[in-house]
Amino acid sequence: MGRPGAYLDVARRAHGTRSVSDSVADYEEIALPLGSDEQREQASRCMYCGVAFCQSGMSFGQSRPTGCPLHNLIPEWNDLLYRGLWQQASARLALTNPFPEIRDNERAISDWSWGAKAVAPLTPAPEDAPSVTVVGAGPAGMSCAWELTRLGARVTLVERSDRAGGLLMYGIPHMKLPKDVVQRRIDLLRESGVELRLCTDASEPDVAAALLEGSDAVVVAVGARDARRPGVPGADLPGIVLAIDYLTSATRRLLDGGEPRIDAKGLDVVVIGGGDTGTDCVATAIRQGAKSVVQLEFLPEPPEGGSARNAWPAWPRVRKDDYGQLEAARVFGHDPRLWGTETLEFLSEGESEGGRVSGLRVVSLDWSNGDPRRIAGSERVLDAQLVLVAMGFAGPEKDVLDALGARSNPKVFLAGDACTGPSLVVSAIASGLGCATRVAEALGILR
Repeated sequence: MGRPGAYLDVARRAHGTRSVSDSVADYEEIALPLGSDEQREQASRCMYCGVAFCQSGMSFGQSRPTGCPLHNLIPEWNDLLYRGLWQQASARLALTNPFPEIRDNERAISDWSWGAKAVAPLTPAPEDAPSVTVVGAGPAGMSCAWELTRLGARVTLVERSDRAGGLLMYGIPHMKLPKDVVQRRIDLLRESGVELRLCTDASEPDVAAALLEGSDAVVVAVGARDARRPGVPGADLPGIVLAIDYLTSATRRLLDGGEPRIDAKGLDVVVIGGGDTGTDCVATAIRQGAKSVVQLEFLPEPPEGGSARNAWPAWPRVRKDDYGQLEAARVFGHDPRLWGTETLEFLSEGESEGGRVSGLRVVSLDWSNGDPRRIAGSERVLDAQLVLVAMGFAGPEKDVLDALGARSNPKVFLAGDACTGPSLVVSAIASGLGCATRVAEALGILR
């Protein structure tokens, strides 16, 4: 598989990125894909290990699994890609993943497939086939709808928002995941006979009742949208916004035109949270013309390199400088992150100014003993007229689960983050596919 020994003499090379001076000027994709020959050379590095952890999706006691939760046949399509057999690589990739737009080789294979018109819709189910409603059109819901259609069910995909895609559409900025890449998969679902019902809120009792009455089974794949919020004084002030609402506003403005509902232009912005979503907020605020951007990290700064206690296959705990931090350093002259920093309270402009947030009182933390301790004398105030909360999610919003009787109704199934809690996109896809199999088995159509 691949070229024996290639990993020894071919250096690993990921896709390139646009220059920061160019990328911060627009919302176009920041990635610059490798050429086909370079991508094939990278695929040749696959070692085809005796125990291929890359496709195992196994957990080694860490917070994330090692390998692909979808059990993608990575060595096989890497070998096909290396040999220039793009059609076969496309077919092999599609066996396990109906939505393979993940960097780098997967995206290259997928883009080739669409360019070569090698992506075909499924055959729509007949009118007398069992009817399944999938609530939530994110990665779990879309993958579940695709697999149920493949297995012979008639599927209706219900989505509360005005567009399908979930976090793929509105939670990940266009510069990281172009929306035409998401839309082409949504269109393929429609061509496969999946009915999309947008702007439909299944938490409303009459809507939920109609869905249950008109379906042989209902899948709840609404994600884990119950966002964590700061539990400190002033957390409900105007100007303190959940990251998902901010990113949704920015993407809607990009797709629909007009002014964003939440705008960072000319404001001091503080982002609470150091994960991918926080980084996306940093990058978006820069593009909107923020006056300044600070990103608060509760945890201490990790080392730049690994350690003997953090060896493979454990998830590497090393400092990561993502595109948002690199862009902020270029625009403002410094890394936006304040490591080991805790928010104590939010400050207000006062009633005469409408009571909007004006700043945060924060304190530095000492993690030297393994747990956070506030450092005396380190309290200070950060100016902020816009605070973006990117602290992750606690679990699914319970209103939909309650309206559909998800805990007691045997015809209701759960998929994705609504079932497992917040996780990775590939994990949500895997859960959606697995749920489709369980539903098909319950309906007697499993092939």
